[in-house]
Amino acid sequence: MQQYKQATFAGGCFWCMVKPFDQYEGVINVASGYTGGHVANPTYQQVCAGNTGHTEAIQITFDPKIISYKKLLDIFWHQIDPTDSEGQFADRGKSYRPAIFYHNQFQHKLALSSKQALQDSGHFDKPIQVAIEPASTFYLAEDYHQNYYLKQPQHYHQYYQLSGRAHFLSEHWSKNK
Repeated sequence: MQQYKQATFAGGCFWCMVKPFDQYEGVINVASGYTGGHVANPTYQQVCAGNTGHTEAIQITFDPKIISYKKLLDIFWHQIDPTDSEGQFADRGKSYRPAIFYHNQFQHKLALSSKQALQDSGHFDKPIQVAIEPASTFYLAEDYHQNYYLKQPQHYHQYYQLSGRAHFLSEHWSKNK
């Protein structure tokens, strides 16, 4: 029997966070959803309205024998602006904040260590502002949000470009991959 693990990350719009993880061997599933709020089974409209306390996030099911949590953290950091705690790119507000939601003490320790390593690297002039919090209930987003990059590739690509994410990632991370 396989012993899969979960990793939960928030990095702005969940549409843009699925594809980067989906391409790696050992990643079993990447689901879009909402976490960290106080309303059970929130809808996209409720979360966007900003009064549920949820953050758009992805939950990754992975095989740690094939891909490590440390590698997932590395992929995560390279998808975001880690100095912006108020949202990501064109998406602003608490529901779009960057965060790492750890599922156990091992993940907590690695998340803290990776954040400190990024801060110490001097890669960014500003402090790293990504929250590291315990994982809580993860609610799946509506079906039309799941694997959006595959269901609506043209709209996804346009959004990825126009949100400012593509430019930022190219400018800040492309030479470090």
